[in-house]
Amino acid sequence: MFYILLKIIILPIIKLIWVGKVEGIENIPKKGGFILASNHESYFDFITLYAVVPRRIYFLAGEVFFQKKQWSWLMKLTKQIKVDRNSEDKSLSINEALKHLRMGHLIGIFPEGTRSSDGKLQKAYNGAVKMSLKASVPIIPIGIIGTLEIMSRHDRFPKFKKCVINFGKPIVYKKSDSYEEKYTNLTKDLMVKIGNLCGEIYNY
Repeated sequence: MFYILLKIIILPIIKLIWVGKVEGIENIPKKGGFILASNHESYFDFITLYAVVPRRIYFLAGEVFFQKKQWSWLMKLTKQIKVDRNSEDKSLSINEALKHLRMGHLIGIFPEGTRSSDGKLQKAYNGAVKMSLKASVPIIPIGIIGTLEIMSRHDRFPKFKKCVINFGKPIVYKKSDSYEEKYTNLTKDLMVKIGNLCGEIYNY
């Protein structure tokens, strides 16, 4: 019920105020599980994606969101997936995400793991690619431009500016006998595509 309220009343307001141009939204499949993988400049990245994507998204979110009062209630009510970034074992979070994917749900992930302080792409983790291969689902790369100017990691309150969101075409990575050795290369391929969509260069 809370999600319905969020989708009908709150998210359209967020879209009106903070979202400008949206390209490639037709690349979002109407059904089936897949992964949304985006660059990460701001807390507003997941908020604006929630506002424009017509289907419900379950994000992998850092433990900080579940610890801060201003975010914890939203994380719990929208059933986001908690990831303890300080723990080496993230199997519980990954397994929860895989369960959603196999049920035909959308998983949102920021491969860089944390917000960029200057808008440049950071070194990415291999989680998105691993989940894509394990669940046999495509990844849609996303480039978000302008959320750093809306609310950087140094800002306490958002500014009234608009962002641009570019959705790329689905990427399907095929399994092979040696695919485990290719995680880093596939992640680089994904991040280069994300960089093309947000106007940044991936240098890792």
